[in-house]
Amino acid sequence: ANVDKLAAEFADELDSLGVRVANLEKKADNVKITGEIRASYRDVDGDRKGHEGNLRSRLWVNGQVNEDWSYTGMFENNQTFAGKDDEGKSLGSSGEDDVDLARAYVEGRLGGLDVVAGRYNEVTFSGNILDANLDMAKVSYGDKVKVSALAGKAFDNVDNENLDSDDRIYIASIEAALGDVDAYVAYFKTNTDMDKEIWNVGASYGFGDFTLSAEYMRGDKDYYNADKDGWWADLAWKGAEADQPGSYGIHAGYYDQSANAYIQPTTDAEYFKDGYKGWNVGASYTFAKNIVGMVNYWDMESQDGSKDAQTIFSELYFMF
Repeated sequence: ANVDKLAAEFADELDSLGVRVANLEKKADNVKITGEIRASYRDVDGDRKGHEGNLRSRLWVNGQVNEDWSYTGMFENNQTFAGKDDEGKSLGSSGEDDVDLARAYVEGRLGGLDVVAGRYNEVTFSGNILDANLDMAKVSYGDKVKVSALAGKAFDNVDNENLDSDDRIYIASIEAALGDVDAYVAYFKTNTDMDKEIWNVGASYGFGDFTLSAEYMRGDKDYYNADKDGWWADLAWKGAEADQPGSYGIHAGYYDQSANAYIQPTTDAEYFKDGYKGWNVGASYTFAKNIVGMVNYWDMESQDGSKDAQTIFSELYFMF
């Protein structure tokens, strides 16, 4: 009875305090900082040889602008430890003092459109055609069937191996979620030292713990006297989840990729810029919450079969 009496007497004050606490909690959650540290080692054998250790540190800053818009920034530092390049030259340590603002972009809705604009890492679908850091704008419309358009240019970054800072890229795509199947078709146009126009179509199918993915790519140019088309397939079983210790996964894939059918592909393998083909196997495992390890092996050769390279790439992630 006394509690009820006090609650009635101080009802206005309690209500006001509740509002103030709610506003404080809302502001406290408005900006979040997360991080990721990756230790990796890469070893290459065959016609090209070399090895290198790397420590990459990333800090992500996420802020909510309003109910519809958010901001993301990412600071990155790379440290390269002693190793040897493909010409046998020793690599010294580098990059300890360099911290780059590698991402800075906003995401939100404008009318019925989803918008991403700013400095962004664009990985289009499988990444076999494009995985690049761009200053860009991308708009998308739809849900189960989504139509997207992107325009951007590369910026100077260690990861943009095949692109210069004045290279322009344009992409149009349609993707659809059809039950257990995700399918897409896309068109790429570049304005680089080697102008390219590339079409691709791909799909992934999930069944049980397995995911089967495949993609076909075709370019309209004829560089390096190579074929104009390429294809890729991958079969994955399960996969390591950062929040599930003991979770794991394996996968195996095959590549047959013309230089005319990619811009800058996603791969840690040693590949050949006049086109490459070969196979890949990999595994992932979560050792503890937010500690994930991965290892991949590639056996690649040039399109004409005159050169080959075998790559082992291992990495260990710490996320916080």
